[in-house]
Amino acid sequence: MTQAADLLDPAERLDLDGLRALQLERLRHSLRHAYENVPFYQESFDKAGVHPDDCRSLSDLPRFPFTTKADLRANYPYGMFAVPQERIRRLHASSGTTGRPTVVGYTENDLSMWADMVARSLRAAGGRPGDIAHIAYGYGLFTGGLGAHYGAERLGCTVIPASGGMTSRQVTLIQDLNPSIIMVTPSYMLTLLDEFERQGVDPRSTSLRVGVFGAEPWTQDMRREIEERFAIDAVDIYGLSEVIGPGVAQECVETKDGLHIWEDHFFPEVVDPITGEVLPEGEQGELVFTSLTKEAMPIVRYRTRDLTRLLPGTARVFRRMEKVTGRSDDMMILRGVNLFPTQIEEIVLRTAGVAPHFQLRLTTSGRMDALTVRAEARPDADAATREAAARSIVQAVKDGIGVSVEAEIVDPGSLERSVGKIRRIVDLRERRD
Repeated sequence: MTQAADLLDPAERLDLDGLRALQLERLRHSLRHAYENVPFYQESFDKAGVHPDDCRSLSDLPRFPFTTKADLRANYPYGMFAVPQERIRRLHASSGTTGRPTVVGYTENDLSMWADMVARSLRAAGGRPGDIAHIAYGYGLFTGGLGAHYGAERLGCTVIPASGGMTSRQVTLIQDLNPSIIMVTPSYMLTLLDEFERQGVDPRSTSLRVGVFGAEPWTQDMRREIEERFAIDAVDIYGLSEVIGPGVAQECVETKDGLHIWEDHFFPEVVDPITGEVLPEGEQGELVFTSLTKEAMPIVRYRTRDLTRLLPGTARVFRRMEKVTGRSDDMMILRGVNLFPTQIEEIVLRTAGVAPHFQLRLTTSGRMDALTVRAEARPDADAATREAAARSIVQAVKDGIGVSVEAEIVDPGSLERSVGKIRRIVDLRERRD
């Protein structure tokens, strides 16, 4: 391990037995805290016939019921809080684009723990005190900007709170202020890449050496694209507001082999998305989290809808989660075949003449659903290259995924650019009775 041991915090130095003992102690406390202070949990535990005292080992956790986003929305806005309002120091919320937003509260201790976890994540990514961190996650109710901000300050970094948007100005700030770290969604990093090239600036010439990317699934092919064109280390960070925000798990720069989950604060499980059965380590399924130390809003067996698998620790004692391959609610079923945007991303990124910008359009053709992959051509791609690229994408999807699609190669810069989380799927299908 290239990182000096004296940079690790005490929990990162635990052996496996010590970690499991700490987790059990904290899990029992967290279950009791939720049961005694959140009416929803008292009702759901009682209905399932379990009590916090029934948790005598970590293997007892599957006896407790799941929490879903629907439960959070049903208790909007403050029904899931376990402390009085006067102890709440901050509120964050989801966008609420598909229903009521989910509101998350933080006590003073929650905010401090969150900053610690992001600081730990940045250390694992290669950040050090004194680094300048350019934060281009959105600030506001979205947890990305402020979560990254306070974590970077906790580590001892100088923070540039750029937020999202104003892309040309961001490029200027990066050139003038010389940050070594950038924290942003991977899709917006590609938007910045385009702007560097539009301005005639070599992206490899900047001061950036580490990119910490999260808030949306991205592939190994995307990592290679970013690393080669920016000359940086690109590492993954994971989080979601319902659990805490960014800083739940982090990829270590020395291994880049999946994200180490900070298991001293967040206990992971992977379950079958259909049956809810806990799956053995190494099998892919839906990621589930239980908070171990949160005060304002403890969360018990929260179904994230993110699809991944758990793996043993490498650079740290904590288990790893594989890069998220997609979300169960992002999955498209096209003529009986399950398909995720990340599968298309892998194909687009290895297709000659095509830029890493694409969109998936779902339409209705007769009684059947149809999918068109719209991908941007690279600036130097001629008509013949575009035609070959379209044929290549259609064939690769057919061979690799087993479904027929259409492909359209569009002009450079013609697709919508991300200033935050990218919208990959445009659903134009007709409603059927």
